[in-house]
Amino acid sequence: MRNRNLLIAEIAIMSALAIILGFIKLSGPWAFGGSVSLEMIPIFIMAFRRGLFAGVLTGLLVGLLQLLINPYIYYFLQVILDYPLAFLVVGLAGLTRPKWKDTFGKRVGLIIVGTFIGSLMRLASHVISGVAFFEDQAPEGTPAFTYSFVYNFSYIGPTFLLTVILLILLSKTAPKLIHGE
Repeated sequence: MRNRNLLIAEIAIMSALAIILGFIKLSGPWAFGGSVSLEMIPIFIMAFRRGLFAGVLTGLLVGLLQLLINPYIYYFLQVILDYPLAFLVVGLAGLTRPKWKDTFGKRVGLIIVGTFIGSLMRLASHVISGVAFFEDQAPEGTPAFTYSFVYNFSYIGPTFLLTVILLILLSKTAPKLIHGE
C-alpha cells in the first residue's frame, strides 16, 4: 500500500511539475500551437524511474491538465490527438527504462532511445492531427502531411534535443532521481 501511495504522489507531483515547466517556453512562429519547453521532462523521469505504466499515466494526466489549462480546440478528435494521446505516448519511453546500477554509458544510450521513442510518438500524434484537421492551413501546393510534419517537427525536434541533454545531465548528477534505486 505504501508503494502504491508513493507512486500516486510521484505521478501527481511530476504532472504538476510538467504543467509548471510548460509555462516556461520559447514561443516561436507556431500560430496553431506548439512551443519549445521542458514539460516532457517529468514524464520521461517517471517513465525511466518507475516504468511504462507510470510514464504513460503521468503523460495522460499531463495531457488532460494541458487540455484544461491551455486548450486549442478545433474538433473532438483533434483534442484527443493533441492532448491526452500526444502526452500519453511520451510515457512509452518507459520501454527503455534504464537501471540505476547500469553504467553511465548504458544509461545515456537508453535515455536517448527512450526520449526519441516518446518524442517520435508525440510527433506522430500531432502530425496525424495536423493532416486531419489543419490541412486547410497548408500553403497552396504543399501536401498536408509535409506541412504538418515540418510544422510539428520545428518545435518537437528542438524540444527533444533540449530534453535529452537535461535528462543526461540529471542522470549524471542525480541518478537516483531518474533511475530510482
